[in-house]
Order: sequence, then structure tokens, then C-alpha cells
Amino acid sequence: MEKTEREQVLHYLADTREMLIRSVDRLTAEQQFFRSAADRWSVADCVEHVTVVETNILKAIQRTLQGPPDPNQPGLTQGKDRTILEMVPSRQTRVKGPDAVMPNGRWPHFEALLLQFEAARERSVRFAAVTQADLRAFAFPHPFLGPLDCYQWLLFLAAHCERHVHHLQEVKTDAAFPRTFSASV
Repeated sequence: MEKTEREQVLHYLADTREMLIRSVDRLTAEQQFFRSAADRWSVADCVEHVTVVETNILKAIQRTLQGPPDPNQPGLTQGKDRTILEMVPSRQTRVKGPDAVMPNGRWPHFEALLLQFEAARERSVRFAAVTQADLRAFAFPHPFLGPLDCYQWLLFLAAHCERHVHHLQEVKTDAAFPRTFSASV
């Protein structure tokens, strides 16, 4: 990974971690688990989804790097960095992810959920900080964006987190969202 690429992804991972932590700071349990409707996500659901996706993608990156590089791969992923940085954080287009990464209450206590998010993000940051692999030479497919190289997947982790920070902000601005003096909304 080039030095500027490493710096960019580490900065974006740190920024989006901070965005998420600030967005959930001092929410009450009622606010953390509030849903405007049965089929809508809560703040906790957003954090759970980000955590599960991050864990799964980092494992997929590591698994992919154990195989041989694909000499044709760079042509399939060229120019997608910008797409990831612009499209993934945007909530204009709604997409439904695979069932395996949908929130289902894996961590019923919000504090435990945040610890899981922090651990997942720390693993991603540690990997991005030390890997010497040629991340651009390895790729695997995204269900909507097609093949992404492993560097683009790291960018995706941060962009996906940003997307769901926007999502949880939408939850917090719902007219029925519980208002208390202890909430930071």
C-alpha cells in the first residue's frame, strides 16, 4: 500500500469511528433502542450492522490475501475509490444487505455492542497500519459495486460506517424519538 493510501484510509477509519462514538454518546437506553416502526432500525441496530459488516469484511480481506493475486484484477477495480467515497456514505439510494449482516440483537446491552464495534475497528486500523500486502492486486466482489480491491474494501469500511452514522442521525431526528435531558441529540 502506498504511504498516501495508508494515511488516507487510517484517517478515514479514525474519523468515522469518532463520528459514530460522538453520535451515540449519552443516549439513554430508550433512545438507543427506539424504532419509529417495527421494520425500521434503531441506533443500536445501526451500530450492530456496522460492527458485523466490519468484522466480516476484514476476515474476507485477510482470506483473499492468502490466495494468489489476479493479474487482470486492476482493470476491474480501477477508478472505484471515488465511487466508494462518494456513493457509499450517501443515503440517497437505499440498499438491503445480506441477511447475515442484518441486525438481530446479537448484543442486547449497548455498552457491549460499543465494545464490539471498538474491537472490530481496532482490528481494521491495526491491519491497515501494518499490512505490507499489495492490496491493489487482490479483489473480491461487492453485491452492488462489483469487484473491489482490498484497499477499496478498507475504504468501504469507513464509508459504510459514515453511511450508518447518517442513518442513526435520521433515527435521532424522528419526531417520536424520545427526548430527555441526558440525551445528546
